[in-house]
Amino acid sequence: MYKLDAVETLFSGANTLAVIVRSWIDTPGISFFTPGNFSQQLAYMQHPPGKIIVPHMHNIVRREVNQTLEVLFIRKGRLRVDLYDESKNYVQSRVLEAGDVILLVSGGHGFETLEPVEMFEVKQGPYAGAGDKTQIESMPPHQIQTAEEYGYSGERTAAGWK
Repeated sequence: MYKLDAVETLFSGANTLAVIVRSWIDTPGISFFTPGNFSQQLAYMQHPPGKIIVPHMHNIVRREVNQTLEVLFIRKGRLRVDLYDESKNYVQSRVLEAGDVILLVSGGHGFETLEPVEMFEVKQGPYAGAGDKTQIESMPPHQIQTAEEYGYSGERTAAGWK
């Protein structure tokens, strides 16, 4: 058995499906987890007292966004995320807990709350209504594969999974 890394990138072939940053990440400085060509950037920052981030403004830059990327910040509870590839085939699942962050990049996704959940969602807007999403048939519960089934014990400590 081994613990989950603080940052896990999940793929289907060459396609990035998601980037998960666990609550126990502890890396000084600025760590970006996304390549520069993603339409949504995800970074973790850890600075000591007295660190100054120079006041700044973001310039108006015309960008073309063809696909919505979504970030979830799990505030409380436990949430299972089920990931699907571009052809709507189920790939795998992960369980997110309080303090975890996930960037959903490509393919599809579904969720099941395992405990009462509070979370924030951040994605590009504006919302396009019915044209914004395509429904995917849910995977039967007995076919769900979570991290525990990949060799993780599922016992979480302050340092991560055992």
